Amino acid sequence: MRRAAILCGLLALAGCATESVAPSVETGTIVGEVGDPRNRARVHTELAAAYFARGSMAVALEELRVATTADSSYAPAHSMRGLVYMELKENQLAESSFERALSLSPNDPDINHNYGWFLCNTGREKESIKLFVQALRNPLYPTPWRSYSSAGVCSLKSGNTKDADEFFQRALKLDPDDTPSLLKLGEIRYRQGNIDEARRLVSRHNKLVSPSAESLWLALRIERRLGERVAEQALAIQLRRRFPGSPEYRALQRGQYD
Repeated sequence: MRRAAILCGLLALAGCATESVAPSVETGTIVGEVGDPRNRARVHTELAAAYFARGSMAVALEELRVATTADSSYAPAHSMRGLVYMELKENQLAESSFERALSLSPNDPDINHNYGWFLCNTGREKESIKLFVQALRNPLYPTPWRSYSSAGVCSLKSGNTKDADEFFQRALKLDPDDTPSLLKLGEIRYRQGNIDEARRLVSRHNKLVSPSAESLWLALRIERRLGERVAEQALAIQLRRRFPGSPEYRALQRGQYD
């Protein structure tokens, strides 16, 4: 998942530092910092999330060092550290950070979701589903469609199309504009032969966000299946112009549509 999507909901953290603190862009230091240890940990974790979102991983890690020094039992700081290490491909450090966060707050939906996404992206898709389901058990989880959508993606990766289909449908009931679910469910419908529904889903996706190589390729194959050659050619031109080095464009050049 994209970095912003991973962050969404992790703490409505990024960009929500209080007015009483001012981060230095170069160092991440705090000017006029006040408050108890838990509050300091929270503020520095928020700053770490903001630096993570902009790709400043070294500064994010320093903020998290300060956060956990202030309060080593603040679970979101450890979860945020897991995300940073995940981005850096330091999988062992990421896993230990997520496990520490979960031991401190086992029912936190964002921690369960983030750890689940880590497991999904390190070849442990079946384990990841349990964590997404655990996140969904929390009645106060503000963004449950994220976990339904991620569970769908990870179910597909493990070859379980039936469960993936159900997860994506549940995500879209909660958020009809969840773009990952629109695209992946569109792909499932295409492979099932439900071309009209596949077309509706991918068209909705491409109206909500800038089309990706994956979504253009799906839309092109749908129009080809429907015999709409003008629309198919227009999508082929877009794919060639915008994503000439993509696997999807190479498949188009080889004529490998399915």
